[in-house]
Amino acid sequence: MTALDVLRVDSLLSYLIAVLAPALDAILPVIPSETAVITLGVATAGSADPRIALLVLCSAAGAFLGDNLCYLLGRRFGPWMERHFFRGEKGERRRKWAEHSLERYGMPLIVVCRFIPGGRTAVMLCCGIVGYQRRRFVIATAAAGLIWACYSFFIGRLGGQAFEDRPWAGLLLALGLTLAVSVVIEAVRRIRSHRARRARDAAGARDAGVHGDTRPAGEEQRDKAPEPGGSLAPPRREASESR
Repeated sequence: MTALDVLRVDSLLSYLIAVLAPALDAILPVIPSETAVITLGVATAGSADPRIALLVLCSAAGAFLGDNLCYLLGRRFGPWMERHFFRGEKGERRRKWAEHSLERYGMPLIVVCRFIPGGRTAVMLCCGIVGYQRRRFVIATAAAGLIWACYSFFIGRLGGQAFEDRPWAGLLLALGLTLAVSVVIEAVRRIRSHRARRARDAAGARDAGVHGDTRPAGEEQRDKAPEPGGSLAPPRREASESR
């Protein structure tokens, strides 16, 4: 008997983990909720019990509760949450990224952000801080929780079925697949962010050129051309007065 055997589909502990881990992970990112749900998928990989669907729903419900708890904390205690979660230069960059991405993508970002390392808490808190529309937030987080729970269980069951006699090997395989997906998503995000930043810089440079000195080149050169002696020519009026 291994430790994974405790996480059976008829075990109360399995349902507690399915709900509490995703819920608490929203405000305590150190809790490995994805690892916990993947482990449940590995532990139940050899079972066709219909109650597995209940475990998936419990995981989705836990993720939904955690997301909405983050929203409420950001809405009610915005300044304190900003100081606690977005302190330092790195935290400020994360906050600016979340706000900019939320303004640009809206609901799709709320769904996708839980697959971005460190993105879930930042986006959910920012939704509360900026007062994102509650109805749209609830719909997006409900869809996000269900998608994430199904994905995590599927990865776990895939690893468990690949190594039925060695569940720990199946768990490592599932975690490796999840890590690979996260790396790819983060790489795509960074590339898109870099391209968007370069496009903004180029647009800013063009705007600066358009709004710069619009005088004809010859007139600008006459203003700046020095006399043969090396100094700028004095105004004619002053020269005549000196004579």
